Amino acid sequence: MFTNDRRQEERTGRYGTPRLQYLQDLVTRFQNAADEETKEKIVANLANFAYDPYNYKSLQQLNVLELFLDCITEPNEKLVEFGVGGICNACADPANAAIITQCSGIPLIIQCLSSPVGNTVNYALGALYYLCNESNKEEILKPEVIDLVQRYAAAGAVSTSFSNLANAFLEKHAR
Repeated sequence: MFTNDRRQEERTGRYGTPRLQYLQDLVTRFQNAADEETKEKIVANLANFAYDPYNYKSLQQLNVLELFLDCITEPNEKLVEFGVGGICNACADPANAAIITQCSGIPLIIQCLSSPVGNTVNYALGALYYLCNESNKEEILKPEVIDLVQRYAAAGAVSTSFSNLANAFLEKHAR
């Protein structure tokens, strides 16, 4: 369920932590975390907040989209998965999409299409679906990307979600 000011006030109560402060605490904990499992949990938590438009301004203010992009460059597949998941959750918003593209996120997301982790591929397909527009379609609609997406589209017997997302991407952007 999407949040609004009234619902947020009801959930946090008089003495609860305001959303911006809570998200700031998560970012700080991520930055100070020494072990990978803690980082994974925090990024997964932040990615869950990224689906709700109520949180977009806070995520932008705290540079969480950039944090997600940083996670995509990590060797830890869970951090990659949750990072691209957060991007997928947030990128339907034009302001968030602009931040992601301005921070050179498109090549990072394209790399996720070759991940061995199914969720990572799904999130990457979803993110590219929303990010592709007139200003960046040459960067996204490269022959090697279209070829890979076409292979996912043809893989209906193996993975319906890959196939459905890939077909939606192709119908909207490549046909």
